Amino acid sequence: MPPEFQKGWKPPFQTQERGPGSQRALNPKPIDDVLANGKPYRAAGKLEGRAALVTGGDSGIGRATALLFAMEGAQLTLAYHPSEEEDARDAENAIKAKVPDAQVVLVPGDLRDEDVCIMLVERHFRAWGKLDVLFLNHATQQAHEDLTQISSQQWRDVFDTNIHSFFYITKAAVPKMSAGGSIIFNASINPSIGHPELLDYSATKGAVVAYMRALSNQIVGEKGVRVNAVAPGPIWTPLIAATMLEKGIKTFGEQVPMQRAGQPVEVATACVFLASADSSYVSGQVMHVNGGVVIN
Repeated sequence: MPPEFQKGWKPPFQTQERGPGSQRALNPKPIDDVLANGKPYRAAGKLEGRAALVTGGDSGIGRATALLFAMEGAQLTLAYHPSEEEDARDAENAIKAKVPDAQVVLVPGDLRDEDVCIMLVERHFRAWGKLDVLFLNHATQQAHEDLTQISSQQWRDVFDTNIHSFFYITKAAVPKMSAGGSIIFNASINPSIGHPELLDYSATKGAVVAYMRALSNQIVGEKGVRVNAVAPGPIWTPLIAATMLEKGIKTFGEQVPMQRAGQPVEVATACVFLASADSSYVSGQVMHVNGGVVIN
């Protein structure tokens, strides 16, 4: 078992100046495609002939999920913030190193803007002609110890990024999706536990779960498009080093029953399940990938 998957593992203390953070600057790098048993991820053609759009695909959970989607045979559109161009190119190179004939389109943009969200969906359809899997993974946060430290601008930015954009993108995408499609939202453990340093982030992730359930109820029967969410716990990504307070970084992962931080691949494998026919009878559900924290 690699040390990153063993009880007690946590990343060494490090910080980055701004969010969402750079994967290139992280040490050690998050794990994208090696499982807890030390074996490389083995694909089985679960997404052959499918076209997938992944937001926040330059780093962390988005990068790992995009890689596994490509390994499973999907055509890919990767969306990312324009400030993350280097990480996006690194992600594309990592995908093509594993899947030399992978088909990948990179689309930069600030998804707080509804017009950019609409453009993203249009760019995807111009490239692939269909949308089978939509993984909305992008998010922002900034930890604060006190409510009064959260500026009104930060509050608006977090909501614009983390939930309003989900509405804009699904509004543009759902009418064009066909039966058998899958929509996956990246939620979080935090609305379930009430993270005291992430009030705005926790509120948006609670909204993501509520929106997912309502959207599933609206479209799964009518359109045959499933809608689910993953709710990660403490996963080692650039967002942690760039946005958490010092104590949170130093103790990252210690609080969950497995007593370690998780890796992006551990969420990405759940996303493959939700994207593929393996989960054909699953919709409106949240998969809690959180190191053993019980959520009822």
